[in-house]
Amino acid sequence: MTKVYAGLGSNLGNREANLVRAITRIDACNDICVKGKSGFLETKPVGGPPQPDYLNCAIVLDTEIEPQALLKEFKKIEVELGRKPGVRWGPRIIDLDILLYGDRVINDHNLKIPHESMHKRIFVLEPLCKISPDIRHPVLRKNVSELLEELK
Repeated sequence: MTKVYAGLGSNLGNREANLVRAITRIDACNDICVKGKSGFLETKPVGGPPQPDYLNCAIVLDTEIEPQALLKEFKKIEVELGRKPGVRWGPRIIDLDILLYGDRVINDHNLKIPHESMHKRIFVLEPLCKISPDIRHPVLRKNVSELLEELK
């Protein structure tokens, strides 16, 4: 099993219910077991058009699903929960991002692991720090609590 960290966000509809539904749906997938989650953090949107505030959280899961297949599963769940295509960084009912996949580094056209912007985003690092402050960024070689401190 590989330990995977994911970031979730929602800023449309019942944001808390959207996040809970997404976590429940992820945990119901074959070969995925959600092992923990952070609390919810309300944040201002970064980039994109004017839009409502987000509710964000992070989860840790164990899986044997390969990264591309996990990304496909996350995209399927987003659609099932009502996500529609829209503007980049625009409002969304749910957003699921793979942040870290073990200590792997992936640079595919559609998938970057570690998530290419995670070290620049408080709304990613704060929830991640709540569940695993010592997890290390495999490229920057710093743990998430160090990255969060540098950002603040």
